Amino acid sequence: MKIEFAPLNIPLRRRLQTAAVLQWLFSFLALAQCCLAAFVLLALSDWWIVALLYAGWLWLDWDTPSSGGRRSHWVRSWIVWEYFRDYFPLTLVKTIDLDPKKNYIFGFHPHGVLVAGGFGNFCTEATGFSRLFPGLRPHLLMLPFWFRVPLFRDYIMCGGLVSSCKSSLSYLVSRPEGGNVAVIAVGGASEALDARPGALTLQVRNRKGFIKLALKHGAQLVPVFSFGENELFDQMKNPSGSPLRTLQNRLQSIMGVALPLFHARGVFQYSFGLIPYRKSIHTVVGEPISVAQTPSPSSEDIESLHKVYLQSLTHLFEQHKHTYGLSEDQHLTFI
Repeated sequence: MKIEFAPLNIPLRRRLQTAAVLQWLFSFLALAQCCLAAFVLLALSDWWIVALLYAGWLWLDWDTPSSGGRRSHWVRSWIVWEYFRDYFPLTLVKTIDLDPKKNYIFGFHPHGVLVAGGFGNFCTEATGFSRLFPGLRPHLLMLPFWFRVPLFRDYIMCGGLVSSCKSSLSYLVSRPEGGNVAVIAVGGASEALDARPGALTLQVRNRKGFIKLALKHGAQLVPVFSFGENELFDQMKNPSGSPLRTLQNRLQSIMGVALPLFHARGVFQYSFGLIPYRKSIHTVVGEPISVAQTPSPSSEDIESLHKVYLQSLTHLFEQHKHTYGLSEDQHLTFI
């Protein structure tokens, strides 16, 4: 394989963009393990009392990730996120004003490999979420497992990440003062296994839990489509039924997280590595679907709203696909 190296005279700005993406990738893939190792080493050192005090704090703070989290505007506004935004680049597209007195569930599609668009738009202020949607507070839902890791949990909560458990979503969308946005990557970890350039298949037909909670609490549903999300990484071929896919599904059922074998480019060369490709991401926030509160929704209520949601998502995609480089014959497929 011929290796294409990056030229030496690349502007410093682009080098900083790559560094920003590299630290984000490290946060996703290795920071949790490093934080856990640091905590264990601290507990075994002469500074064990610090680890003990933190463990006490962790016990007292255990429910915070499912009770709205603990966001930090300072962390969300770090300049590193601006370099992260400009690497792709990443844009957030508003189609309509949203009432800050209401609560919302944003259905984010597609999941992609690492939900880069979801993180950049809703866990940082780099694309101007607070400016575009004044009075709203976005919270990206993440697997509860990650909020059990010492130190790491505190860092990710600063960006507005919260647990994806049912009680966490209910807490956000039941606040009477409104203004909360729960962002859910509806396809989940399993959809990440199909994330590759050109993929337009969404795992959403059997994802109805968020529909039920929207009805129960009267939260408005908003479809969100992130054009370019699946273009960031290539992935090893893993068709359904293949040995690799069977192993991935087995590991996911055991650990709760997907393990896509992805690759793209490197830091100093463009031929292989884990750094995403420089592909534009345009995250379009659609119009809200009005939801009447139904404390005990029936199966028919859930099915009816789910159908409306899929129609709204399809309309959003079809309305904007030409703007972002897709052809007339490209359509979403729901499974």
